[in-house]
Amino acid sequence: MFFRRESGSDARLHEPGLALHVEDLTVSYHARPVLWDIDLDVPPGVMAAIVGPNGAGKSTLIKAVLELVPKTAGHVRVFGQPYARTRRRVAYVPQRSSVDWDFPTTALDVVMMGRYGHLGWLRRPGRDTRERAMAALRQMGIDDLAERQISQLSGGQQQRVFLARALVQEADLYLLDEPMAGVDATTERAIVALLQGLRDRGRTVIVVHHDLQTVRRYYDWMVILNVRVIAQGPVAEVHTAANLRRAYGGQIALIETPAEGPAAAG
Repeated sequence: MFFRRESGSDARLHEPGLALHVEDLTVSYHARPVLWDIDLDVPPGVMAAIVGPNGAGKSTLIKAVLELVPKTAGHVRVFGQPYARTRRRVAYVPQRSSVDWDFPTTALDVVMMGRYGHLGWLRRPGRDTRERAMAALRQMGIDDLAERQISQLSGGQQQRVFLARALVQEADLYLLDEPMAGVDATTERAIVALLQGLRDRGRTVIVVHHDLQTVRRYYDWMVILNVRVIAQGPVAEVHTAANLRRAYGGQIALIETPAEGPAAAG
């Protein structure tokens, strides 16, 4: 490990070579641990899936990184520093079900909100911000919906709006909580292509993902979670029947991998 104490500050640079470093993290709700003693390292430039059964703490892990829930113990470092010092380098797409879609605002306004970290709260968004937002909507294939109220959009269109908002942040780390839940196949393909494009440009993408059958096709890094970290690392090494059974237990009857499926057995 590498530590450096900054002059005149108690901030420390800790594991600067990692996009995300989580150490000894515990989060409890009403005295019940939701995450227990989590150690997690995600290198830069990967597209990582966080998978696990319902109640495993996947969303809580993302929220703990973003300091949206209090930690009982442990610490988090983003590019070697506390999140408070690196928040401008991080973009977050929450679960669609957690958003108030009845709020009276347009798709374009929502996307422009992604630039507030660059503008500061006292500056009004100008032409450049509007053009960046329109470009992001165009990249998501919904620029024709820019002036539409978000409550009038379909679920897939709403998700594309939030992804466009993340795009204009020009972040180095993207955290997404089940972005493909409840969307149509066309939108899912668009989301995956966007995220893989970010990864290919050197960004780090971490996604809470629910479909085990697509993990190998979409991701190159994997974290299997069930209150504790069951396994983490390259998908080719971590996505095994043994690891998945350890996480899902009786919730999953059989997980087949290329080396362990019926064809291999035959």
